[in-house]
Order: sequence, then structure tokens, then C-alpha cells
Amino acid sequence: MIARTVIRRGLRLVALALAVVVALVGLLAAALRLQFTGAPAAWAKSTGNDALWLGHMWVDGRRTERDVERLAVRLRATGVKDVYVHSGPFEWDGRLDPAKYPNAGNFVKWMHKNLPTVRVSAWLGQAVKNGLDLDDPEARDNVLAGIAAIMKQGYDGIHYNFEPIGDGDTEFLDLLERTRQHTKLLSTSVPQIEPYAGMRLAARAILGHDKYWSGGYFEQVVSRVDQVAIMTYDSGTPAQSLYGGYAARQAELALGMVPEEKHLFIGAPAYHDHGLPWLDAAESVAMAAEGARLALTEHGRRERFGLALYVDFAATEEDWREYMTRWMTVH
Repeated sequence: MIARTVIRRGLRLVALALAVVVALVGLLAAALRLQFTGAPAAWAKSTGNDALWLGHMWVDGRRTERDVERLAVRLRATGVKDVYVHSGPFEWDGRLDPAKYPNAGNFVKWMHKNLPTVRVSAWLGQAVKNGLDLDDPEARDNVLAGIAAIMKQGYDGIHYNFEPIGDGDTEFLDLLERTRQHTKLLSTSVPQIEPYAGMRLAARAILGHDKYWSGGYFEQVVSRVDQVAIMTYDSGTPAQSLYGGYAARQAELALGMVPEEKHLFIGAPAYHDHGLPWLDAAESVAMAAEGARLALTEHGRRERFGLALYVDFAATEEDWREYMTRWMTVH
């Protein structure tokens, strides 16, 4: 009898917990759907301050000057002003092997020749979970030595992408500050900002690392760079309207924290391997653009704000069409 009572109480607690989870998920979905309402202003579109992540083949010898010329033809019709070309990654001790970017000097020279107004940054990073330890001063010294060496290839700047960086990581802040001695243009990819209170701790408990940054830490990073690109994808949202609302929420939060003189990019998912069909269908360049336009409309005009397309080798013609029609040349 006692055992049955204990079991019933246990089942009631489980049912209550599930009901609370379902209610919270429902509230989150409603909030994101509400975020994706209204009509963006006609002026809320590209100001010619967009970005594009480029794959490693551009610097390892697989791409030629002719390939750069073809890339230039496409990019001249867009608002892309910054490209981040993958030129690493760092080794686990922080070293950067020059053998990973044998054609970097040529690529930068070809880009400057064909697209003189486009800035070319070296996209560099590494996994920092069971990989590179940025807490190690020697590893950070090695990273900086690699930065000094690769900048001699003619790059305009450095674009960092270390994942995952935990909220409040002071060693990453130190690395950003010390990188300044090697480059005048510094940018970084960043995780998503905590959309609503409590979500960072909940996600951390489930994933074992920070999926979101607090607004305070995001601002600390922003204060140390010239450009910040929010990786506004892999949101887990199962519908287009929810992803559009998610992108709008990220843009809204960031617009309120990134000063006007700095560049803010909203990452747009030009790739199609989320692993689940409905996630591929939910996340798109079009929905990221629509969310960014809604947030910009609410915030007001801003020059240094754009989309950052991820990534060139995965982007389809449909991705480029969505960028052009939903962000670049909106009617």
C-alpha cells in the first residue's frame, strides 16, 4: 500500500514537471511568434555592410585567380564588404601552421585586385572543449605568434571563432585585447545572446556548456572588437515563423548593445545540414533577413548593420536568391 502511494506521488510529480516544461515551451514559442509580427519598413535592408564566411579552399591552393574573378562577379552585385576566409585552425597548443594557408598571400592579392573595397580577414579558431585551452597563457602566446605571422600575408584583419566560449571567460577577453597589437581590424563570431531570462542556465544544464551569453558579457566582448557576428542559427526552432522571431529577437537585443560605430552582423544560415528535415526547413536566409528587418524597423536606421552569410561552399542558388530579394534589393 505504501509502495503504491509513493509510486502515485512520483508519477504526479513527473506529470507536473512535464506540464511545467510544456507550458514554458509554449510561452517561448508564443513570444517568438509575436516577435515575428508586423511589416518591416521599406528602408530596413542592406546598407552595403554585409559579410560572407569563405571556406578553406581559397587559401590552401584549391582555388585559382580565375575562381576569385568569378567570386568577384557575384559579390559586386551584393552588399558584402567583409569576407572571413578560413585560414586555420590553430593546433591544440595554439600554434598556427603556415602549411595550412600556402595560397593566402595570392588570395588576398587577387581579392584586393578584383574587389578593392572588400576587406579580407583571416578566419581563425579552434574547439576549446577537449581541445585548445585558452586558459593556458602559453597557448594564448602561441595564438598571438600565429596571428603576427599570418598578417604578413596581407590580410586586412583577424576574425576569431573559438567554440564554445563560456559566459564570463576573462582569458578570451585578454586574447582580444592582446590581438590589437597585430591588427587594426578585429572581429569575432559570438554565440547567441540569452533570449529570455533563465534560458542560459537551463541550456547550460542540458548541454554542459554555454549556448548563450549574458548581455553583460556580450558587451564586454563588443567593447574589444570592431565587428561582431552573432551565429544566429542552430536555434532548434521547428518552424519558419519561430526561427524568424528568434532572429528578430537576437537582432533586437544586439542592436541595443552594439554601439553605432561598430559593425554588427546577424548570421544567416546558407547551409542545409542541420541533421533534421524540419530544422533545415525552418532556418533559412530569408527568415534571418526578415527577422533582421523587423528588428531594424523597431530600432531605427543604422548604417553598420548587416547579414553575414554562412558559408560560401554550402550556399545554394536559392540561398543567394533569398539574400538578394529579401535583404539586398527589397521592394
